Amino acid sequence: MDMEITIPMDDPVRLASAQLEELDYRELYRAYSSKGRKSAAEPRIIFEVLVYGYMCGIYSTRKLEEACRKRVDFMWLLQGEPVPDYSTFARFRSGRTRDAVEDLFYQYVCSLEGMGETDHNEVFIDGTKIESAANRYTFVWRKTTEKHLNKVKEQVRQEFSKREISGNVTLKKLRLLVGEEKANIKKSGIEIVYGTGRRKTPEQREWEKLNAFLKKWEDYEKKLFTMGNTRNSFAKTDPDATFMHMKEDHMRNGQLKPGYNVQIAVNSEYITGVAAFSNRTDSGTLQPFLKRLQQWHGKKYRDIVADAGYESVDNYLFLEENGQISFIKPINYETQKTKKFKSQIGRMVRNKRSTVPMVIPAHGFNNPFL
Repeated sequence: MDMEITIPMDDPVRLASAQLEELDYRELYRAYSSKGRKSAAEPRIIFEVLVYGYMCGIYSTRKLEEACRKRVDFMWLLQGEPVPDYSTFARFRSGRTRDAVEDLFYQYVCSLEGMGETDHNEVFIDGTKIESAANRYTFVWRKTTEKHLNKVKEQVRQEFSKREISGNVTLKKLRLLVGEEKANIKKSGIEIVYGTGRRKTPEQREWEKLNAFLKKWEDYEKKLFTMGNTRNSFAKTDPDATFMHMKEDHMRNGQLKPGYNVQIAVNSEYITGVAAFSNRTDSGTLQPFLKRLQQWHGKKYRDIVADAGYESVDNYLFLEENGQISFIKPINYETQKTKKFKSQIGRMVRNKRSTVPMVIPAHGFNNPFL
């Protein structure tokens, strides 16, 4: 079969292949070790097949494998290479090549701007929440963790007072005390025993009690460190996921589920940026997302267009300091236009030349909505 005759010259697969051939694939090949098992097909060809499959609405790895075996356009794209199986596609897009694929994505975005398809005049930002593959019942909450940690600290404080240890109760002092207790047991020649039918000495019981406090304290500190300062929860089976409300609630009970807040940037009908965040609110993702876009693109957008979910004083200040125009609709924009809102004495002032009440904007920032 002559593929060149079968595939028309204006077919989308030819255009996609020509554009993807111009990308720099060195980072992708660097992700593959020369000592490991050789890939079933060239990494560059696997990437092109994935991109073209997404263009055709094929996201399943099994259906991608089936298309490579039965569809002429996918056969042409393989260029005589063996057909990768579904597990090869799955490992490629979820394994060690993730960073390289992100680099190729932004290379393609830059090439679109070079062709005049996109620009950096304005960007439209919106987000959606996607549920994680983590178990829904492996949650860890900040308030509960802090509560248990305070209980452990109080118990340790009582132990310190028994031993007349002065000063603040710290984790370092507790570690030293546990080490001293174990050293005294060894020095006294006391045998540490476990299991049923074996009686533990009072010294061993004291050491085990303090050691249990130490493990709990370290475990709670580790959980708080995982959450950081911006999160109040995480999943044990996926520590990067945060429990949040999803748009699709099949149980219809408002149950929190582990997920990610995915932000998407669009310019000239092209997706020019994608990032996943653990922050539940859209307002908390705007600044890191814009910094990420500026880092990858090498320049910043002039106009930032987003819905009311991105409104905050910090975001207004950030955009003004960076010389970017904010087109973020205030949450109370529709309420400000009502007669009841304008008649409230705390939100109006009389002009010296007129008796007409004037609404004082909540912010003095460069926002066309204000």
